[in-house]
Amino acid sequence: TVLVTDIVGSTERAAELGDRRWTELLAEHHRLVRTELDRSRGKVVRVEGDGTLSTFDGPARAVSCAAAIREALRGLGLEIRAGLHTGEIELAETGVEGIAVHIGARVASLAEPGEVLTSSTVKDLVVGSGIEFSDRGTHALKGVPGEWQVYAVSGVGADR
Repeated sequence: TVLVTDIVGSTERAAELGDRRWTELLAEHHRLVRTELDRSRGKVVRVEGDGTLSTFDGPARAVSCAAAIREALRGLGLEIRAGLHTGEIELAETGVEGIAVHIGARVASLAEPGEVLTSSTVKDLVVGSGIEFSDRGTHALKGVPGEWQVYAVSGVGADR
């Protein structure tokens, strides 16, 4: 399972705070993300500016982790968008590659501020986990064939 996150309004926030304070805030963002990933057995693949790409060996942990990251970052006054998809990935020198990574990124791009979105694949795989979803409709994902059903995470069980 891949998780893609992005800070909402990062350019405006960086301009407002100035380079030094923004750099400090980003460092704290990265620390909190890594802490939540460690708790959920996730792995950071890439950190690019204000965005992250992570992988998990289980979709329920990935969804729970995304929700935990969202809540932790709210404590810093940051909102994120997050997208998750489960599919085959290829290990590469730069981390991971494959259409699943692109789908995760496209799903994330559909998210409203503070929203964690998943593909229907993730939703189907976590049945029985206690995770709740709200339907966000069918979408074309740029560059990806077909229409994709997308769901927002509306509740997460206590177990991770």
